[in-house]
Formats: sequence, C-alpha cells, structure tokens
Amino acid sequence: MVSAAYIIAGLFFIMSLAGLSNQETAKKGNYFGMIGMTIALIATIFSIEHDSTSITYILVAVLIGAFIGILLARKVDMTEMPELIAALHSFVGLAAVFVGYNSFITLLSDTSFFGTMLTIHLVEIYLGIFIGAITFTGSVVAFGKLHGKIRSNPLILPFKDALNVVLLIVSLILMIFFIVEEGAQSGFIYLGVMTAIALFLGWHMVMAIGGADMPVVISFLNSLSGWAAAASGFMLSNDLLIITGALVGSSGAILSYIMCQGMNRNFFSVITGGFGNEGASGATEEMGEYKQINPEDVAEMLKQSDSVIITPGYGMAVAQAQYPIAEITKKLRDKGINVRFGIHPVAGRLPGHMNVLLAEAKVPYDIVLDMEEINDDFPETDTVLVIGANDTVNPAAIENPTGPIGGMPVLEVWKAKNVIIMKRSMSTGYAGVQNPLFFKENAYMCFGDAKETSEAILNAL
Repeated sequence: MVSAAYIIAGLFFIMSLAGLSNQETAKKGNYFGMIGMTIALIATIFSIEHDSTSITYILVAVLIGAFIGILLARKVDMTEMPELIAALHSFVGLAAVFVGYNSFITLLSDTSFFGTMLTIHLVEIYLGIFIGAITFTGSVVAFGKLHGKIRSNPLILPFKDALNVVLLIVSLILMIFFIVEEGAQSGFIYLGVMTAIALFLGWHMVMAIGGADMPVVISFLNSLSGWAAAASGFMLSNDLLIITGALVGSSGAILSYIMCQGMNRNFFSVITGGFGNEGASGATEEMGEYKQINPEDVAEMLKQSDSVIITPGYGMAVAQAQYPIAEITKKLRDKGINVRFGIHPVAGRLPGHMNVLLAEAKVPYDIVLDMEEINDDFPETDTVLVIGANDTVNPAAIENPTGPIGGMPVLEVWKAKNVIIMKRSMSTGYAGVQNPLFFKENAYMCFGDAKETSEAILNAL
C-alpha cells in the first residue's frame, strides 16, 4: 500500500510540474502538488513503526508546520516570494544535515550494513550532510541579500576560487578517511570538520555573488535542496523522497540554465561569483539630458497609438501597480488599440514573477508574450510603456558588449516610435549599470510611484 501510495504521489508531483509550466494550467498544477504531498505525508506517517505516543508527536509537528506555512503564505507579498523561497530552501538543507547525523548515529548500533553496502551508506550520509550544509548557509545568505539585511555587492576574499577548490579537496580527503573508519564512532570527527567546511562554503559561495545574479542563485539553491532531499531519501530508504528530490534537483538545474541563457551568463561564472562591482563605474556616467513627461500627456500619447507594448519590471511588483495597469490595458483595448505585454525571462526576481502579477490582475494570458515572441515587433510599435524595468530594457547590453551586462538579451524597446519610462528616479537597476535608454530622443521619463502614476494615467484616459 505504501509503495502504491508513493507511486501515485510521485505521479501527482510530475503532473504538478507539467501544470506549472503553463499559465492556463498553473492553478491545476498547484492542486496536483497539494494532493501529492498529502498522500506522501499520510503514507510516510503510517509506514513507520510507532506507538500512539510517537504518532501524536508527529501529528503535532505536522500541525505546527502547517500553521506556520499557512501564516507565511497569507502574509507574504509577491515581491517577497524569492526570499521566502530562499528561507524554505534553508530548512530543506538543515533537515538533510539532521537526517545525515541521525543515520550515522543509528548506524553505530546497526550490524546489518557491511562490505559494499556499508560503504555506499557511508557515502550517502557524507554527501547528504555536505550538500545540506552548503544549501543551509547559502540559502540563509541569499535570504539576507534579497531581504536587504546583507549588502548585495559581492564579497571578494583574496584567492577566493583557490580557497573553494582547496576546501573541496579537503572535504574529499575527509570522506575517504570517514569511509575507511567503517562506521566507527571516530567518524564523528570527520563529519564535524566536513560540516564546518560545508557551512563555510555555502556562506562564501553566495556572499561572493552580486545582486544581479541572485535570481540564478535562488534557482541553483532550489536544485541543491532537491539533491539534498534525494540524499536524505537514500539514507532513509524512502523511494518517494528520492523521486521528489530528483524532480526538484533537475528542474532547479534546468531553471538555472534557462535564466543564465536569459542573461547571457555562464553558469559557472555566476556560481564562482564576483559579478556586480563592474557596474558601479557606469552609475555616474554622463549620458546627456533626459525629457520628462506627465501622466496626462502619457494618456494622450497612448490614445493616439495604434499599437502599445507594456514591459513590466520589479518596480511594478514593488508598487503593486498591476491592477491600474490592467485597467489601462482594458480601456485601450476597448478603443481598438492593440495592447500586449513583453516579459523578459528574468524580469522581477524570478522567472514568471511578472506573469503571476498580471494573472492576479486578470490580464488575459494571450496578450502576455515572452521576449522572444515580441522582440521583433518593437519597430512597428507606436508606444512602449516601461514600468519599473531597467536592466531588462538596457541598450548597453547590445551597444557595449564588454560592459557588465554586455551580451545579455534585452527587450529592444528603443526601436519603437515612443518609449515612456515610469520610474521613481534616474537611479540604476539591480545590476548597478546606467541605462542609455533614458537619454534617447524617443524616450520620456515619467517619474513617481508606479501605482500612483498608473492611476493618474488611468484617470486621464
């Protein structure tokens, strides 16, 4: 029964991933995930040997966890979703560390493991703790950076790459010593030293990564948490945990690859860190004069347009401007104006961030297009409305190939007849790079809070 339940839960998880890959089926995908996890929890609880007292402890723990989860989910804003994900990854990593140490303590009095099986089990324990510890501290630092508790600039220690390589080699040597001990109590020494090294590696790795690359780091930590869960599954001989961990680990790795492609960044250059300092020099560079426009004139320009493309960014998420933007879209479409949205793969802090916000405001799915689908249409567009986006519409990515964001695919909004940029100020984006778009002949700056400005445009319409 338990094996059958695990297979059914695994199928629900796969169906959940399939559902989440498309906006129209995302809600169904969430439901599949909930059903799968419910089946998994019930099957796991009733598969272990326990008395009535221990099952009470388990159920109390599940209820406490569920209460905290519901509380967080109800309170968190969409803008805070990336740091919430980072915090949850840290729990997965810490759980893998606890499971690893518990498995080793259990092994000390278990005589059923010997020979090759003992070696395999020791490797599972060692790798599970190692990956879990890196995931834990890396996720804590990622949470701190995204939440503003830790500065987003990369921390560059002397010989940082050499230091990481040396620590990895030391960890490998410790694993050999740990296996040679064959489950003796002295193995705790090697586990303890390795855990300290892994905790430092997780901290150092993410501290060395700049703010512009944090979205990739979150998906990478997502992948690591999956492999940590899979390692826990091997230690506990839990097939479903292995399946779930593999699904999370592989999907997180694929997501990291997609995001690196969207930013034209090499994955290993992101993980080794250091990107982020170069942009500071561009922040004060003089590029000319900008032209300012008020919301009433923006409304008039939109009314005179035949085609409009809206490109949202993190500023729209922070200001919660998606609702007036959705109303503006509806009014313009009612006038027969062709309105569409262009979404960059890394707009916001995670892929799909903008899509979720627009879906929340009931913007039709069919007019929300990916960058690849809409980039060729900008030359035939009358007006582009840039809402709180910066790096994703920065022509410096194309005009300055050797710059900090050189080669990054961007929405080529400057090719439109008119470009309206809605921003609070002339400040740089998350990558710290100045944007030449602000100073182009066809560009106009509309300053202010994105929600208030959008409402003013809506009223003028």
